[in-house]
Amino acid sequence: MLTDSTAKLDFSTDSVLFDTVFHYAGSTTKLFRIYNKHSQPMIISKVYLAGGTSSNFQLNIDGLATTVSSPILKDIEILGGDSLYGFVQVNVTPSGSNPLLIKDSIIFETNGNIQDIKLTAIGQDVYLHKPDPGKFYSIIGRAGHDTTLPNDKPHLVFGYVVVDSACKLTLQPNTHFFMHNHSVFWVYKDGTLIMDGGIAPGTEVTFQGDRLEPEYKDTPGQWGKIWLSALSKDNKINYAIIKNGAIGVQADTLNGTLASATSPTLIITNTIIKNMSAAALYAQGSFVRGVNCVFANCGQYVTALSIGGRYSFIHCTFADYWTGATARTTPVLALNNYYTSTGGTTFVRSLDSAYFGNCIIYGDLTNEVELDSAAAAGPGYFYYKFDHCLLKTTLNTTIEMLHYNSDYVNNDPGFKDAASNDFRMNAATSFAVDKGNTSILISKDILNANRPNPSTSIPDLGAYEFY
Repeated sequence: MLTDSTAKLDFSTDSVLFDTVFHYAGSTTKLFRIYNKHSQPMIISKVYLAGGTSSNFQLNIDGLATTVSSPILKDIEILGGDSLYGFVQVNVTPSGSNPLLIKDSIIFETNGNIQDIKLTAIGQDVYLHKPDPGKFYSIIGRAGHDTTLPNDKPHLVFGYVVVDSACKLTLQPNTHFFMHNHSVFWVYKDGTLIMDGGIAPGTEVTFQGDRLEPEYKDTPGQWGKIWLSALSKDNKINYAIIKNGAIGVQADTLNGTLASATSPTLIITNTIIKNMSAAALYAQGSFVRGVNCVFANCGQYVTALSIGGRYSFIHCTFADYWTGATARTTPVLALNNYYTSTGGTTFVRSLDSAYFGNCIIYGDLTNEVELDSAAAAGPGYFYYKFDHCLLKTTLNTTIEMLHYNSDYVNNDPGFKDAASNDFRMNAATSFAVDKGNTSILISKDILNANRPNPSTSIPDLGAYEFY
C-alpha cells in the first residue's frame, strides 16, 4: 500500500460546472474519474463535500453515496494504475427572478494530502406547473377568465398544462417555458392561446426542454408538444422559438365547418420551430396561416397537413437536413385529404386549399413534397398551389398550371448552415435570392428587415431576406 506523502491522486477534471438548474427539477448527473497513476494501491482516507450536510450537491464515489447521516466516505481503496468513477448531482432552492450562483468542492484526503474538485451551479427559480393531486394535468387558465402569464421568471412544466375552455391565455414577450420529459401544453376546445413575442427578434416566447446542459442543446424529443385541440380557436403565435420536442405545434380540427370558417385556428408569424423528433407543424383538418416562419430539421415530416383543411403559407422556409440516429425517410411537406378508420373505411375530407407563396421547401431527400389524395376525392377535394416556390421534388411542376406558378425545382437554395438551423442565404448568389413574386407584399422578413432589400425590387424566397 502506497503511503508516501508525495503520492497524490489525479482527476479527469479540476472543476464541474452545471449550467442553469431549475428549482424543483434537479440536474443531470455529471461524471468524473479519479486516477491512481502509481504502481501500488492507495487508500483515499476521506471524500466529502466541503458544504457538508447543507450542500446542494450529492456525491457518489464508486457506488458509495454521501447522505445526511453519513456525509463522509472513508477508506476507499484504488488499485495501482486503476481509476474510480465519481458522480455528482445538484438540487437548487433559489427564490426570486435572478439566477443564483452555487459553489462547493469535493474534498479528497490521501496520504495527508488534501485535493479538491470545484463544483459550480447556476440555480434559477421558476413558476412551477405540475399535475393537480390525482390528475395528469394542471390548469393554467380557467374557463371564463382571460389570463396573462407573468414573465419575470421562467415557467417549468411537468405533465399536461391546460388552457381551459372559454379562456384566452396570453404569453408576453420574454416568456420562457421549460418543458419536462413528455410534458404537453394543451389548449382545450373553445380556448385560445395568444403567444406574443413582441414586434422584433430578441424578445421571443420560447419553448424547450428543461435540461440546459450543453449535451442537451440540440437533443430532440425532450418534451411532448403544443397541442391546439379540436375546436380551439383564434390562436396566434408571433415571434416564438419552439425546439427540441416531439411535435412543435399540433393544430386539430377547426372551430366549426371548413366552409363556414371565417378565422383561422392558428395564425403563426415570425416563428422558428426546429429540431423535433416527429414534426414541427402537424395539422389535421385545420385552418392555418403562416408568414415568415421557419419549420426545420425534424425526424419525420417538417410539416404534415392531413385530413384536409385550409392552409396558407407565405415567405416560409420548410427545410430538413436531419442528422438524428435514425435516418429520415419521410418528406419535408405532406398534404393529405383522408383518413382510414380502424375498420378499414376511408373518410375523405376536403383539402379546401393549400397555398404556398414565395416559400422554400427543400431538404436532402430526392423528393420532399408528398401529395396524398384519396382516389375517391372529386374536383375541389384536393386543391394546392405553389407560387414562386423553390421545391426539392421529382414531381412534374410544368404541366399543371392550376397547382404550380413559376416554381423552381431542385436548385440548392444556398443556406448558410442548414445542419445548424441557420437558414439565411449564404451569399447574394444563393439561388433563392431575388426569385420571389413581387405581387406578394410582406414588407418585413423574420428578422424585421425590409423586404425586398432596398438594393433590389424583387423579394427573396423563404423567411429571410438577404442583406
